[in-house]
Amino acid sequence: MRFMHLAAFAFPFLTLPAVFAAAPSVRGDAVLAAAFINPDAPYPECHAATLAEVAPGRLAAAWFGGTKERNPDVGIWFTRQDEGRWLPATEIADGRQEDGKRFPTWNPVLFAPPDGGLHLFYKVGPSPSAWWGMVRESRDGGRTWSAARRLAAGILGPVKNKPVVLADGAWLSGSSTEGNADGWRLHFELSRDAGATWTRIGAVGKGPGLDAIQPSVLLHPGGVLQALARTRQGNVAQTWSRDGGATWSVLTATELPNPNSGTDAVTLSDGRHLIVYNHSGHRAGEAKGNRYPLDVALSRDGLVWNRVLTLETEPARSGYAYPAVIQTTDGRVHIAYTHDRKRIKHVILDPMRLEEGIR
Repeated sequence: MRFMHLAAFAFPFLTLPAVFAAAPSVRGDAVLAAAFINPDAPYPECHAATLAEVAPGRLAAAWFGGTKERNPDVGIWFTRQDEGRWLPATEIADGRQEDGKRFPTWNPVLFAPPDGGLHLFYKVGPSPSAWWGMVRESRDGGRTWSAARRLAAGILGPVKNKPVVLADGAWLSGSSTEGNADGWRLHFELSRDAGATWTRIGAVGKGPGLDAIQPSVLLHPGGVLQALARTRQGNVAQTWSRDGGATWSVLTATELPNPNSGTDAVTLSDGRHLIVYNHSGHRAGEAKGNRYPLDVALSRDGLVWNRVLTLETEPARSGYAYPAVIQTTDGRVHIAYTHDRKRIKHVILDPMRLEEGIR
């Protein structure tokens, strides 16, 4: 497979302009299935879905749900598949403290490393500027869980999107902080002992006025890494590493629009890169833009992106947001996202049916 523009890496962190497609296209029927997960939920609102493959062809999902984001009753809800069907979800984590006080929970991230097991990372705290990282582990695909454990001081865990496993077996998580003195900042966390301990890397340089959070990591030839992140400046941001994630370039803007909303991306088994994102920006003075439409774009090099599929188009009060995306062992792509803050939707794609070369 040929990767275009890799000559950019002949010089440290040289950034090339992206070429962005004007309209989506689908060859055949790329959407194999679409359905809501846990449609009869007892809570009024939910958000921030995450997916993992716990066995070949068998998925698990989680999200946070409760009265409303930031409410103390918001907990982490989890479900898994049994013979292809999603089981009713149960609440498996909350923010109760030893003194009886309860804080909201936030942004669960499921991670199923190649050597087995399932990890649930999530945050607890009154706000994103004051939350802390937590983790639970399962050895049976989410049927039973270990006691919740607080991560070490300064380690938040993956803040929204799944970790990746590097060529040397290390786990790399994209993380970020917000609400601090210097605003939104990306950083990364690396574990060489299967999550027992973590080393914090960063913060990443902001570059030309970019405030970014919630990175997802892509894997390029030769050990090159790329992270894509949400911003407040109207575009998805990127940063690159050529040394296994030890150092990262300053942020630059891609031409992928971003309305100040989370994205997720994955490197496919054939080497292509896929991102799920809202194809809308936001104007100066707006806190956020529209979280619709929700789209899929493909790239062969992380620089030239083609918008290939629109998942949702209709205006909705809270939009379609915070996607999670994985590729399973059968080659299919699974996406989960918030549907108007009321439900979580699961979509299955055949990535070989997504048209490329649209300009």
